[in-house]
Amino acid sequence: MLSPDRLPDLTPLAAAADDYDVVRRAIGHIRGHWRRQPEIETIAEAAGVTPTELHHLFRRWAGLTPKAFLQALTLDGARQLLRDSASVLDATYEVGLSGPGRLHDLFVTHEAMSPGEWKSGGEGLTVRFGFHPSPFGKALVMATERGLAGLAFADSGEEKATLNDMKRRWPKADYVADAARTAPIAQRIFDPSQWQEDQPLRVVLIGTDWEVRVWEALLKIPMGRLATYSGIAGKVCTPAAARAVGAAVGKNPIAFVVPCHRVIGKAGDLTGYHWGMTRKRAMLGWEAGKLGAAA
Repeated sequence: MLSPDRLPDLTPLAAAADDYDVVRRAIGHIRGHWRRQPEIETIAEAAGVTPTELHHLFRRWAGLTPKAFLQALTLDGARQLLRDSASVLDATYEVGLSGPGRLHDLFVTHEAMSPGEWKSGGEGLTVRFGFHPSPFGKALVMATERGLAGLAFADSGEEKATLNDMKRRWPKADYVADAARTAPIAQRIFDPSQWQEDQPLRVVLIGTDWEVRVWEALLKIPMGRLATYSGIAGKVCTPAAARAVGAAVGKNPIAFVVPCHRVIGKAGDLTGYHWGMTRKRAMLGWEAGKLGAAA
């Protein structure tokens, strides 16, 4: 366990979390009015800040202007990303990499727990957890000795409900509050400067064989790209299994790292997200900004 004086500096993440409170309100307005392509003055008023404050906040938070963020989240933008992704996803499965976006993506190495370990409900498994600031609100980070096992999000006041939601996935595991243990993992996840191929984040997938296959497919969707449920189903089984893929995507226990937020409907609709549609839009916009900054 790290001593308090050796904990990583989470100040930038705390600032990003504060920014997200305003961003969340802005995205809520954009979500309801994107077809009108609202001006920054209108978005800022809905978010409770001045246009200048909103402009600087978005640039600080995601590296995007509010206008660019709006464009990144329009339906036409999603459809274009989807069109571009078709060949990329094919190439991903052929070469085992995440395609052109890999250079800028969160590097992960993963393993799956045995079916017996999953069926036992996590019995005998010790899960350490802690809440930490992130660019998408408060993050619940859960880890075993083998690596990151859970990542969830909570708005203010929802921490207990979020923790209970995650505990239901492995009801017989032992849970230990240990923010000192999970803080370095949060730093690795949300600080792009620490996304290093030679030091991958270790992840352990705990689920059924089918769920793990779907989650492994999600890990191959490059940052800045999108995939459909049927597209993933066609890679792991048959396109007709799109509904089953959707169910497995919805049970993904490691949000953001296993990027279920990059899965959309066949027509380009952003569809649902376990941790809220506003957060899904925020993640896609944030990633667009990071890719733009690295280009």
